Amino acid sequence: MSKEDTSLTAEEVAKILKISKYTVYEMVKRGDLPAYRVGKKIRIDINDLEGYIRQGKAREQTSPGQSYSPFAPPAFTAETPLLTGEPGVKVPGLVICGQDICLDILGRRLEYQPFGIRAYRQYVGSFAGLLAMYQDRADITAVHLWDGDSDTYNIPFVRRLLPGIPAVIVHLACRMAGFYVARGNPHQIKQWEDLAKPEIRFVNREAGAGTRVLVDEHLRLLGMERRLIQGYENLEFSHLAVASTVSRGIADVGVGNKKASLQVPDIEFVPLHKERYELVIKKEDFELPPFQAVLTTLNSEAFKTELMGLGDYDLTETGKIVAEL
Repeated sequence: MSKEDTSLTAEEVAKILKISKYTVYEMVKRGDLPAYRVGKKIRIDINDLEGYIRQGKAREQTSPGQSYSPFAPPAFTAETPLLTGEPGVKVPGLVICGQDICLDILGRRLEYQPFGIRAYRQYVGSFAGLLAMYQDRADITAVHLWDGDSDTYNIPFVRRLLPGIPAVIVHLACRMAGFYVARGNPHQIKQWEDLAKPEIRFVNREAGAGTRVLVDEHLRLLGMERRLIQGYENLEFSHLAVASTVSRGIADVGVGNKKASLQVPDIEFVPLHKERYELVIKKEDFELPPFQAVLTTLNSEAFKTELMGLGDYDLTETGKIVAEL
């Protein structure tokens, strides 16, 4: 049997997993699902897909109470450069933490410069990225951490999670966060209090993700008990995974950014909160050429134009230094 006979297109994989083909592309891009190209098309070997499904089932069996997404970002493993070796040992180039596609675009543009800067991407949440910086295992991390007491983004958390390390926060974009619900919003889920209704099934993000912090802060301020929310302990590890869980009817509502809702079929988005998505750089690194190249790229019209084409980004302050801590 030839390799072509055992391979699948992105559309075929999407039908098998009951997700959109764009989610399949995201899985391949992150390295979660092995693939190869035939001309301009990607192909996935059926054995690789079956192995991935088996891996998902095994993980589901060993993690009671947690849902498993076949396209969750890979956990830190021995093969992950970010968290291997001793603290302070980093791979050559810039290690950039965060999950938004705009960081992939930033990394690609850095590599395409005349004296290209190699960008290594790590798809982790805001807390994990800051921890990696604190341990000197990452150079830049994206954060969107809302502090409910001060109604501000990122600054309070950077101060707490990078103790004793002067840092610069550079604005990347504003995004809209909100509820993912089924088309037509059959349960009329419109505000945070609706999550506690006994008939509503929620799907959450992992601890340390910016979206999880947003949820927890609103629950705290409203005096809502997390244990009363059905599905609070059911976790997914990306906006797309949360939206897909709602789309497939496994949950009634989840929280994420608007962009993911546009990529998953039968999802409606209920806007709730405008969030600030920003980059953190150590002050001792900021004037070095690679980091100045990052700042130049952020302020370039070409970068902003590419992001504008993707939608759901407010780029009014992109490239602006918002704080030096």
